[in-house]
Amino acid sequence: MNETDIIKGCLKNDRASQKALYEQYYSKMLGVCLRYSKSSDEAKDVLHEGFMKVFDGLKNFKSSGSFEGWIRRIMVNTSIDHLRKNKQNYLIVSTVYANEKASNVAEEINDDELALHIDKEEILRAVQELTPAYRTVFNLYVIEEYTHKEIAELLDISEGTSKSNLSKAKFNLRKNLMHHIKPIVNGK
Repeated sequence: MNETDIIKGCLKNDRASQKALYEQYYSKMLGVCLRYSKSSDEAKDVLHEGFMKVFDGLKNFKSSGSFEGWIRRIMVNTSIDHLRKNKQNYLIVSTVYANEKASNVAEEINDDELALHIDKEEILRAVQELTPAYRTVFNLYVIEEYTHKEIAELLDISEGTSKSNLSKAKFNLRKNLMHHIKPIVNGK
């Protein structure tokens, strides 16, 4: 069943089509939800809530854009809503999706010495060490590719706060990563 047929079936509340859509996007969207959750169980709860929103909002999908991107946006927004609702500030980077976006992360920290001596896993650990506010903005900007205006609206902060948090996140990342690789660079 192709994507168009799946969408048409879902619009008719066809269970087989809904199952096909769920199975097709489950892994990728779970990765999205994991970045904003403190546990895999919580991420799965958010994922299920997000898929309910996908099925309910499918009639509003405009075929002009990427269907996967539309679903991803719903999952990110559902995750952020969950964080707000539960006043939690956890953000775990999904290594699968973050590895796909590692070049974005490397560009953001923009340090040739780091690029030579650090692997993706170290970058991901360093991102997880950031404060929740810095991690959230960093991931939304670098991984999800939101603009500062979109981040500000999503998190109910000013664009200046979003830019400041990103700048501080990048500074702290460089510092953390340099600390991690100093023994490697010095030959220890």
